[in-house]
Amino acid sequence: MKGIIAKKLGMTQVYDENGALVPVTVLQAGPCTVMEVKTKEKNGYSAVQLGFGERKAKNAGKAMIGRAKKVGIEGNPPSSFNEIRDPDTELKAGDVIKADIFAVKEYVDVNGVVKGKGFQGVVRRFNFAGGRASHGGGWDRRPGSIGQKEKPANVIKGKKMPGHMGNVPRTIQNLLVVKVSVEENLLFLKGAVPGPTGGILTVRSAIKKSIKTK
Repeated sequence: MKGIIAKKLGMTQVYDENGALVPVTVLQAGPCTVMEVKTKEKNGYSAVQLGFGERKAKNAGKAMIGRAKKVGIEGNPPSSFNEIRDPDTELKAGDVIKADIFAVKEYVDVNGVVKGKGFQGVVRRFNFAGGRASHGGGWDRRPGSIGQKEKPANVIKGKKMPGHMGNVPRTIQNLLVVKVSVEENLLFLKGAVPGPTGGILTVRSAIKKSIKTK
């Protein structure tokens, strides 16, 4: 499986080869440095740990600065880390991965943390209709009855109620790679991806599709 850490730069639109306007999300994909290679013999599974971005050395611990120097990073250490399981190619610590690992018309899965919305009621959180506004309606945006007094005499687990909304990991599958800018390490993906502008994402090869045939 191929994978890279990316930063969401925002959305725009481009024209495809047929002249159709395509909405795309622009990602800064890499460059990512291979920080560690994990093997089944030593770690129990096969993976590569990637480092992306940079943080000020004064904000990083000595262990992180030492790890960065070990793989050839003399400046500021990476700010984000993630693992890619079962990599397709043989990589070693210190190798650099860029956006050109993906090609146009490939499909990818993008994982990230969606925007946080704070504490929300059921109308916002689950699209409840709320109570009627007239003819004896005594409530507008409340959930209504949440259970029975006699049986089962408790609120069923998983009941849709007010609570925290957003700020959870989500994966969008089968996004088409529309364009790759090798010089600027940019990926243009058809559609939207999770998270706010500037959010950190993980882009992996799609597990359900491989390449667009038409």
